[in-house]
Amino acid sequence: MLAAGGAAALLPGVARAQLEQRVVVVTSFSRDVTTPFATAFEKAHPGTKVEIQNRNTNAAVAFIRETRSSPPDLMWASAPDAFEVLKQGSLLAKPAIDTSGIPERIGGQPTNDPDGRYFGFAVSGYGIMYNTRYLRANRLPEPKEWADLTKPVYQGHVGISAPSRSGTTHLTVETILQGEGWAKGWAQLLEMAGNFAQVSDRSFGVPDAVNSGQYGLGIVIDFFGLSAKASGFPVEFVYPSVTTLVPANIAMIEGARNPNAAQAFIRFLLSPEGQQILLDPKVMRLPVRAETYARAPAGFPNPFTNPSLGARVSFDNDVSELRYELLNSLFDRVITFRLKELVEAWKAVRAAEAQLAKSSTAEGQRLLAEARAKLTTVPVTEAQAADRAIAGAFRAAKPDQPSAGRQAQFEEEWDRAAVAGYAEGKRLAEQAQRAR
Repeated sequence: MLAAGGAAALLPGVARAQLEQRVVVVTSFSRDVTTPFATAFEKAHPGTKVEIQNRNTNAAVAFIRETRSSPPDLMWASAPDAFEVLKQGSLLAKPAIDTSGIPERIGGQPTNDPDGRYFGFAVSGYGIMYNTRYLRANRLPEPKEWADLTKPVYQGHVGISAPSRSGTTHLTVETILQGEGWAKGWAQLLEMAGNFAQVSDRSFGVPDAVNSGQYGLGIVIDFFGLSAKASGFPVEFVYPSVTTLVPANIAMIEGARNPNAAQAFIRFLLSPEGQQILLDPKVMRLPVRAETYARAPAGFPNPFTNPSLGARVSFDNDVSELRYELLNSLFDRVITFRLKELVEAWKAVRAAEAQLAKSSTAEGQRLLAEARAKLTTVPVTEAQAADRAIAGAFRAAKPDQPSAGRQAQFEEEWDRAAVAGYAEGKRLAEQAQRAR
């Protein structure tokens, strides 16, 4: 743990007496993550209390916007695009933080905001967590790629959280879309959704369900799988080839009431002592300091010795930031809110595939192809998602603002398209089964 002398060394120009009595942190992280850091920081800085306010990433962004006149001190979360949203809204301060000893890029991505508004304290990748006992009991193969989760064998065995409620899931979805391309990525996501047992309204719901065996596989950020395994659960985690490593960040809010304590907390996270806490079995996040990995457990992912990890996808924060709210809403309209209809339609497709495998006809294959097309297309093109006028309609629109009406109009159109498309896809699949 950090000694008193070490704490002072981390704060050039800021004496211990100058630290305020508290620092208010808004975070999407669970207590398993926040408590070890808060405890160590308070021990290093007696008299300064860390106050944690837990909100999911999207709610945290909204909260910071709404409390501009009296904001919290720090935003602490995984999603870099959420920090970009805050930065573009002039809501992030520019504290004096020394990042020497931390590489400028990890896994092909910038570690810190080049303008000094937010700082990466760890990096994370996205993939598949699975319960090994569950897979054996249900005779399911171990997945390796996202495409594996589209296979009929996983019907009802997969869980995900809604990106509108989880910044890490948002990043996972965005990574797939950027890695595969908009059309192919959505087609893959919609076919995966045909196997979903649940779309959880919280990030922690998915790893909890996999740990308990409620379902066998979950689409999660890496530290959920790594920490569960380190804590003794019968789980494994795999990075698909289409993934990326992106920094988990911390930022000081513009107008923070406890700026000295806020800067001290950031410095502590980036210090060798703070980085060591990332290897706590309940945390298990990838440090940004290469030397920290010398104390990591065997088999722990190391982007410094495995440069190919996360290198296939060059994640574009600007693209993600622009369509951030639109993407969340679109996912809800075509998957979260229509999961039952989508699952039933895919069941019909798979029944048709099984039937046609026994007795194939040209008409049956034509109908099946049409059914698949209905179930793998979203009512928004990539160009539309990149249109600032369209994406702007989803930027925290309030009910009395004109943009709120446009958002509601888009969402109604998407909902109608999903309902009609899934019904038609199911009808075509059922017709394909009867084709002679």
